[in-house]
Amino acid sequence: MTGGGPAVEKLRDYLRTLAPGARALLVAELERASLRGEQAPGGELILEELRRTIREYGQPVPRIGDAARLFFLPLEPFLIDGPADHKRLGRLARVSLDPIWEWIGRDLLPAEVKTLGEDVNRALSENDRTKAEQLMRALHDRAHQRIKDTIASVNHDDRARRRLAVQVGTPRALEDLEILAAVLAQRDVLSDLARRLPNHLRSFEREQIESVKTMLEGAAAQKPSAAAVAKADLFLYGFILAMSRLSAPWQLIRIATYAAESDAAGRIAETPFAIAVTIVIGELECMVGDLRAELKLHRPVTGLLKAIHDTVRGLRTEIDLSGDSPWSRRLTAIRTEVSNLLKAEIETTPGRVRRLLRPRSAKEVVAGSLLDATDVREVETLVEFVGACRNHANELAVNEATMRSYSELQLYLESGAKVLLDGLRHAGDADRPFRQSQVDAAIRFCRVVFGADYAGLLAKASEIAVQTANAERKSARA
Repeated sequence: MTGGGPAVEKLRDYLRTLAPGARALLVAELERASLRGEQAPGGELILEELRRTIREYGQPVPRIGDAARLFFLPLEPFLIDGPADHKRLGRLARVSLDPIWEWIGRDLLPAEVKTLGEDVNRALSENDRTKAEQLMRALHDRAHQRIKDTIASVNHDDRARRRLAVQVGTPRALEDLEILAAVLAQRDVLSDLARRLPNHLRSFEREQIESVKTMLEGAAAQKPSAAAVAKADLFLYGFILAMSRLSAPWQLIRIATYAAESDAAGRIAETPFAIAVTIVIGELECMVGDLRAELKLHRPVTGLLKAIHDTVRGLRTEIDLSGDSPWSRRLTAIRTEVSNLLKAEIETTPGRVRRLLRPRSAKEVVAGSLLDATDVREVETLVEFVGACRNHANELAVNEATMRSYSELQLYLESGAKVLLDGLRHAGDADRPFRQSQVDAAIRFCRVVFGADYAGLLAKASEIAVQTANAERKSARA
């Protein structure tokens, strides 16, 4: 992207025309956007050319992005791209980093951030990564202690807590700061764990489980005087880090059953590894929230349904949740919520299909009209959704509703397609486009329900119906 093509030369010429203050402001805004995880089209190219132009003119400019990114680097495995008011255990929203950094530099450690931040940026500009990291460690240590002190000072003062929330500027300010402090405290152990873990784990089996378990237990044993909450943090963030490398995140629960040497929920809950189960159940609850949002927006949810199904099945098969426990109650509530969400959509699907494909008399059809393409796409997504629910019906507690709706779809599409073909065969010039759009929609739905071969036969039948109608019209004119 940094080549010398015509487009880049035009960009350089334009950037040179900007006032120094405008260039500095644009650099700052682009770096803040990058810090928030927002990537504007061509943003990196523009930023690089801006910096090149600034160097040419010898113009100093604060490099907020480099120091801030280095400061938050230990948080990277725990960042999510969701809303700032999320409820995921041990996670920090990427959009919250910018206000937190501003609060640290404005209220928490203004002198240190200014001095060390400038030193870090200078070291980075000189490609001295080692020095930059040493300086940032010093800033991490100071920030960690001050954040801990700040949290402790507001713990029993609601007014102070509210004031802190306003100063930090994030919806869950106290939780965000607790996560930041905890990760900074455990950054060396977590960094070592990240280096030792494979980047991708297809399956969380004995060897990987033992490696994670041994390392976390060893790190906890090295600090016998550490508070219980610090050890709990070590396990929490260590497990989240391991889960981020798993193809099937629900498999994290295997470290809990392995450590307890039992699948009994009661025995697992007595170990420090119980937090792994809590993490997975929390992730499952977040997936249900995503499912609700995606259904409301009429988006495909097949992959999400499979992830929810696999997680529920994993919890139910690898842990004995038959008794009454907080985990079993949460899982029951989750399955009930999923069932209710899915049933509402499943049971409306046959009706949506019937409304689109209902045979109409010529008087009901507006000349030259077609089915609404958006309606057809939404209903096709619903039909795919019912098929996906059919594959996962047992764990999602929608067996009866899915079987009933799917049978209705099969019967209606089989019988309705014949009626639509007959209507197309006898259509006039005015209603033919509408009837053709109905047949095309039926072909799309049949491809989902009966497969590509069946849909292909229906498409061929549609062509024959049109050819027959044309031949009959020519014969009548003759």
